[in-house]
Amino acid sequence: MNVSIDIDEANAALEDASPEEIIQWGHESSAGSILISTNFRPYEAVLLHMAVQHIPDIPVLWVDHGYNTPATYRCAEASINKLDLNVHLYIPARTAAHRDTVLDGIPTLDDQETHDLFTEEVKLEPFRRGMRELKPSVWLTALRRVQNPNRETMKIVGRTPDGIIKLSPVLSWTDEQMQAYIDKHDLPNEFNYYDPTKVLENRECGLHLEASKL
Repeated sequence: MNVSIDIDEANAALEDASPEEIIQWGHESSAGSILISTNFRPYEAVLLHMAVQHIPDIPVLWVDHGYNTPATYRCAEASINKLDLNVHLYIPARTAAHRDTVLDGIPTLDDQETHDLFTEEVKLEPFRRGMRELKPSVWLTALRRVQNPNRETMKIVGRTPDGIIKLSPVLSWTDEQMQAYIDKHDLPNEFNYYDPTKVLENRECGLHLEASKL
């Protein structure tokens, strides 16, 4: 169910709001249909912790592409247990072992067409499937402007092509602020993280590009 919100007015109203206030606004605006997505990359526990303080049973959409590091899987389990997360796990239609055999491993960016097909299979399709099944009207993300150039001009409130309100409560936070929150609340965190659909840290996989389809 889509909600009627003036995006420009919402961004103006939330410009100086705290992440907690932004989450509360999202919850109140969602008509009870809100979720948070995560990949358990570094600092992800910050927004997860904030979210469950306001909405303890909020659905957590996790697309596990099957190529996470052992450290990331351990961090995910620790976060799920510590925060009692209501995880909805979505995985690709075939296993990483099957895919690697057929494609001879993870495609490189030199073969853009094959890499795009890989990204579609392991991340974009499972994510779209999760969004279709969970049907949120508001989607919380942990995007931050300091992560890559594409995100530097992002706004706190956006709208997907499907009309879902996309809300980024920690958009303006620095790494130092995220680490301070991790330390204050003794949250799981790790930095041995790798996303095969991005390869480079400052590259988008397509999930958060405006042209991506949900």
